[in-house]
Amino acid sequence: MNFELSEDEKIALAAELKRTISEDRYPLSPRISTLHAILNKLEPRPAREPLPPPKVYAPPRAGRWRRRGS
Repeated sequence: MNFELSEDEKIALAAELKRTISEDRYPLSPRISTLHAILNKLEPRPAREPLPPPKVYAPPRAGRWRRRGS
């Protein structure tokens, strides 16, 4: 079933869902998970920027460090 909602109705519904979710005593309950899913359909989250590639660290070269006392 697909509802045709105006922008004002979507904003009001999203605000009510956010209030209900934030004030709920059990935030990990199945009911709240369902409300989160509905809210994500009304207000999809923007896509995240990809993380930069990890830096490559080379091991130190063998002759760089000297032992003390030898």
